Amino acid sequence: MPERLREQALDRLGQAERNGLRLAIRCRTAATGAGLVWYIGAALVSPDFEARALSIATLLLFTTFGVMHLAIIGTQFDRWWMKYAIYAADIAGVCALFVLIPVSPSGEVPQIVAFRAYGIYYLFPLIAMACLSLSWRLVIWAGCIAVLGWWIAFLWIVADMNQVYSWGDIPLQATREDYETIFLSMNFIGVGNRIEETGLLFAGALTLALAVYRARRVFFAQIAAEVHEERERQARQRVTDLLGRYLPEAIASKLIEEPDALAPQVRYGSALVLDIADFTRFAAARHPHDVIASLDAFLADSSDIVSEQKGIVITFTGDGLLATFNTPIEIERPETMAVRAALELLSLARLSGFNIRIGIASGKIVSGNIGSSRRQAFTVYGDTVNLASRLENEGKRLGARLLIDPSTKEALSSEFTPVSLGRHTLRGFSGDREVFAVEAGDQCSKPSGNS
Repeated sequence: MPERLREQALDRLGQAERNGLRLAIRCRTAATGAGLVWYIGAALVSPDFEARALSIATLLLFTTFGVMHLAIIGTQFDRWWMKYAIYAADIAGVCALFVLIPVSPSGEVPQIVAFRAYGIYYLFPLIAMACLSLSWRLVIWAGCIAVLGWWIAFLWIVADMNQVYSWGDIPLQATREDYETIFLSMNFIGVGNRIEETGLLFAGALTLALAVYRARRVFFAQIAAEVHEERERQARQRVTDLLGRYLPEAIASKLIEEPDALAPQVRYGSALVLDIADFTRFAAARHPHDVIASLDAFLADSSDIVSEQKGIVITFTGDGLLATFNTPIEIERPETMAVRAALELLSLARLSGFNIRIGIASGKIVSGNIGSSRRQAFTVYGDTVNLASRLENEGKRLGARLLIDPSTKEALSSEFTPVSLGRHTLRGFSGDREVFAVEAGDQCSKPSGNS
């Protein structure tokens, strides 16, 4: 995992750990607070119940520690070892209760009975609450302290006993009387029981620690997936924004989603070639900065018009452009969309003070990426593209601003009225070809000047 990604994951995990630790400390503080209230309440309600100052002080101290720890979690006073210390103190406190609080006020009942009457299950909630911190180390720590504390408490009590019995003192062929004498004796310490319960406790702690560890791994994997997805989204957005300068957003998005759309292919489509007439005279009469600004604005608006008709501006040719329809992105009625774009471009040119000529041809168009491994460009070529360029140039001789070929004319809808200008020889093509002008207002008038 990259270092920056790991830092991001650790920051989010640290926040989750702090939130979980707060929840765990709230739970244990609420439990000790409830125990304190119950203990005092029992002493007030029951005259036979004698409240001990040491027990009250211990419960009050543990509750206070919890409140203080909650107050400093996540602050400048917080330290990594504090959670380990407070869990060790909690577990030590529970174990101490089995040693310090007499089973019987008279003192005649051995304290070992507390291990049989109550048991190690009082320590399980503390280990379970450690899982809320999302720290597998804290869970293992709590399990180790619980096992150690339990055995210290047990051995402390056994050390003060004059006589003890355990499972090894029961005969192999034990009778009912043997069990009643040994197992039910007040001095029965059950070493085997302590081994079993602490073993199960520690196994449970290890299992919970493993579960927390796996949860953390899932967390890191999720963070990595989210970061990877965000990087891909940003990359797609950057490309979409770049393509969006020339393409409709929907088409740009489709190019991102379908990389094969830019693969080499041959597809039927329409090519549109636009050129500004008399641009040399236009530029000579103006400051270069004004020329570039006017040309940039016109070509930018032209790109928008082509995009609105679902076409794609392939390249800018100095004072013109080349656009295609139905390649590399498939659209319906490419001929109609191309002519519609051309008529709008003619209207834009009049408003911008430019005279333009446009040639449109329809047929097979070859498209794809060209270039080296470091830098590539998308381009289109073929007879259809060449024909569109020749039609644009022929418009200068015929005095027409928009010329189309027969294939385009045949596919147009009735909203257009193409006018045949006869058959003409086009440079680079054998034989004569019929050309058509599209009439729309004065759009077939002769443009002034030469390109």
